[in-house]
Amino acid sequence: MKARALGSGGLRVAAIGYGCMGLNHGYGPGPGRKEAVALIRDAVELGVTLFDTAEVYGPYTNEEIVGEALRPVRQRVVIATKFGIHIVDGRNAGTDSRPEHIRRVADASLRRLGVEVIDLFYQHRVDPQVPIEDVAGTVRDLISAGKVRHFGLSEAAAATLRRAHAVQPVAALQSEYSLWTRDVESNGVLAACEELGIGLVAFSPLGRGFLTGAMGRDTAIGEGDLRRRMPRFTLQAMQGNQALVDLLRRVAGELSATPAQVALAWLLARKPWVVPIPGTTRLSRLRENLGAADLQLDARTLAGIDRAAAAIPIEGERYPQSMQAATGR
Repeated sequence: MKARALGSGGLRVAAIGYGCMGLNHGYGPGPGRKEAVALIRDAVELGVTLFDTAEVYGPYTNEEIVGEALRPVRQRVVIATKFGIHIVDGRNAGTDSRPEHIRRVADASLRRLGVEVIDLFYQHRVDPQVPIEDVAGTVRDLISAGKVRHFGLSEAAAATLRRAHAVQPVAALQSEYSLWTRDVESNGVLAACEELGIGLVAFSPLGRGFLTGAMGRDTAIGEGDLRRRMPRFTLQAMQGNQALVDLLRRVAGELSATPAQVALAWLLARKPWVVPIPGTTRLSRLRENLGAADLQLDARTLAGIDRAAAAIPIEGERYPQSMQAATGR
């Protein structure tokens, strides 16, 4: 795959990365550890260079899996992880980006990953109790100490991004971005990234599986699956949003591709510094997703997708209110 730049500090990654969360967190039981390690290594051999994890995934165990998988190929990959979540008894208990907490998380993540430096260290969610300048300054100190290479934010507002960037250059902003989640286009985030030279790492680029066409009225969402809490995954919302999947299927049929490949290729065409990080637990899906890097959508096709998508009202919020309140700060 061709490389894309994230920020102006020399960080370059393959056009499509890999989101590791679902290997053992968020969507119910994943594959066993041995299978997860093997899948990550398969991704490396297929050309993936950016691997995304976080201390809260598991919690903690996702970083351990990623570290074990990537240790033999450490010099070929970029490992991104995150700080800023207060974890109590194995659960997310809000935000905590106090400088002393950031430093503790950095040291713990380094141990779990088994690396000497974290390539990309994101603030997972903006902490309203801690000035973003203090957060950026703390990561700047970690960079000076050789523990971190690049600074990132996740789900931050454009104004917050600007304030952080003024203290320590931000290499990447991670936000949800897909054909059914396009907030970054209307809230100034995408424009701020372009102005400041910041890359955008798009998580859930396949709408948490919905845009692949693999989900529908008969899909059983398990008890441990976070989608059970999300308004877009009620039966009514999925039925209402089926028109978007039908659009992707129609375009995919014309191009001898799959809906997932069209959805990812659409994202890649938005900006040359957008890097989607789809996750999967299956090698066949991994190969399918990476095939999107070779799918070129011409201007006419892109315009047709945008025109048709604009006529489809998306039903349901992407998060319940409590989770949504932690974004866009």
